Amino acid sequence: MTDIKSGINPLFLREEDLRQGIELLYFAYRDFTAEPDAILAEYGFGRAHHRVIHFVGGNPRITVSELLAILNITKQSLSRVLSHLVREEFIIQQEGKQDRRQRLLELTASGVALERRLSESQRRRFADAYRNAGAEAVEGYRKVLMGMISEEDRERVFGPKSAEDE
Repeated sequence: MTDIKSGINPLFLREEDLRQGIELLYFAYRDFTAEPDAILAEYGFGRAHHRVIHFVGGNPRITVSELLAILNITKQSLSRVLSHLVREEFIIQQEGKQDRRQRLLELTASGVALERRLSESQRRRFADAYRNAGAEAVEGYRKVLMGMISEEDRERVFGPKSAEDE
């Protein structure tokens, strides 16, 4: 019997509810990536290119090591995608000022335009869903997603920023 005093309803932890949550995530991701996938195909790019463009766009002058940590991929995989984006002039690489071995990444004007084009439908989809769900549901959604990512990533990406990050 459910403990009414606890306020916790275990019904959302039933197998069918968990399965539905997984399926909703699959379908949402499929629809979330459909338009960007079509745009990427025009350039001969894939989702890995999109992820690199997204994170470089949101973190100008990000180092290759920071990008590797975010994407959690091998240097070889990143190198292939990054070389392609540099060659096609969507990203520029510069040496670090303090450490010349560092490679700092930034979108070019073409990269900024492509990033905007790729994320336009995604931003619209999120804005519509957030608006329809309401603030309380959005906060719950964020809590669920935060609970699904590793503690290390939560801390690194969403934790307090250090003075050197400013």
